[in-house]
Amino acid sequence: METQLNEKESGLQPSEAQIVSSVEADPSPEVSQKKQSMSNLFTIFCSGFALISDGYQNNLMTMVNVLLDKEYPTEYNSTRVSNALLIGEIIGQITIGLTCDYMGRKAAIVFTTLMIVIGGILATASNGATIKDMFWMMTVARGIVGFGTGGEYPASSTSASEAANELTPKQRGPMFIMVTNLPLSFGGPFAIIVFLIVLSACHQSHYSTVWRVCFGIGCIWPLTVFYFRIRMLNSTLYRRGAIKKRVPYLLVIRYYWKSLIGTCGAWFLYDFVTFPNSVFSGTIISSIVKDSSIMKTGEWQLLLGIISLPGVFIGAMLCNRLGRKNVMMLGFSGYLVFGLIIGCSYDKITKILPLFVIFYGLMQSSGNLGPGNMLGLLSSESYATGVRGTCYGISAALGKTGAAVGTQAFTPIEDNLGKRWTFIIAAICGVVGILVTYFFVPEISGEDLRIRDEQFRAYLVANGWDGEMGEDDLRAIADQGIPPATLEEAEHKL
Repeated sequence: METQLNEKESGLQPSEAQIVSSVEADPSPEVSQKKQSMSNLFTIFCSGFALISDGYQNNLMTMVNVLLDKEYPTEYNSTRVSNALLIGEIIGQITIGLTCDYMGRKAAIVFTTLMIVIGGILATASNGATIKDMFWMMTVARGIVGFGTGGEYPASSTSASEAANELTPKQRGPMFIMVTNLPLSFGGPFAIIVFLIVLSACHQSHYSTVWRVCFGIGCIWPLTVFYFRIRMLNSTLYRRGAIKKRVPYLLVIRYYWKSLIGTCGAWFLYDFVTFPNSVFSGTIISSIVKDSSIMKTGEWQLLLGIISLPGVFIGAMLCNRLGRKNVMMLGFSGYLVFGLIIGCSYDKITKILPLFVIFYGLMQSSGNLGPGNMLGLLSSESYATGVRGTCYGISAALGKTGAAVGTQAFTPIEDNLGKRWTFIIAAICGVVGILVTYFFVPEISGEDLRIRDEQFRAYLVANGWDGEMGEDDLRAIADQGIPPATLEEAEHKL
């Protein structure tokens, strides 16, 4: 009677309550609850602080592109340098996604931090016998930075999600957003603020000093949390659910194929729109501002970045109330509405620069509200701990592939169809994003991640997998501790 009452009060189904109680009854003999809780707090804090660095690196080229175009109008290739970061991020997301599942979140996070610092130092020191050689060094350096920032997506985000789940499962969604997409989004205006301060300190000249200092400052933020990252612990979820040998990838694909189509497809569409519109927004604004000085362009760019931030907070407030899936479709709807408004009235709206920047910012804010917030959250919640980093990395890598394609296609679209079509195509992507989300993205209610882990484990066992999960202090043979009702449910789905 008491067990039934507790299950009813918790709001869990009987099999779900059995899962939670079975895991809670198996504490680690090596790590105290207090030590684990402290590690979880530092993991969440450090993830947020480090992801500011990622946002800074992703958005730094917005104004640096404008500056380098003025300093080296014939030698500089903005697309190549911007795509170097993207290609590095794609490789980093897939590689570190696998690494953080095999070797642990901590090892992956420490490595990505080092890569960002090393790449930032090399970018700052970019030089060569010719200007062309200098830009090739910058391209390689930005690729190394991209590997680090790309790896941060699965490593930091999965560890933050697992830590938040252990601290406060019901508020995991809003907390995750506030330490992932908020710092990533804040990195945009933050990069512009740093750029404007450095440009002012250099009296709006000495361009080489400006971009080198801005690259160098990007090394500081990951170093400030490096010590805490070395000291962090892997989450209890990881130490119980990791699969380090004989990963059944075919079963993983059979179990998660629909979710993978949803997160990969939606992320591709989101980054296809948002990345080139962020990277080239400075160029767009500088082409329509009357006083086309770098300082004036930067000030309008800062306003654009600030307007895009409220969407993050609104999405965080709505994710538990409306559901992750509905909020993501709402955000894609913003692309449709604001993309069509800007695209269809481009010639008129660009004559009123403040109005153009406001609508441009609202389009980006709707992206933050929906897919910007929800894609990382859903990718960290939809997949079991043993393959969370891998599936998250694949989804994010498809997103960055969309960003690379969008960046490469942006200039040809402008040149051949006109600038208005960059916004009309964003509206079209919004419609496709709504459809992909509706048909393929799972509806996650925010339940304890341990429940999804044990349901996945029951599915593997029901399909004949007999491997091991977890690390030494919380290792479990495949079917150990799975409630009979959960195993029966998995067998019934076959």
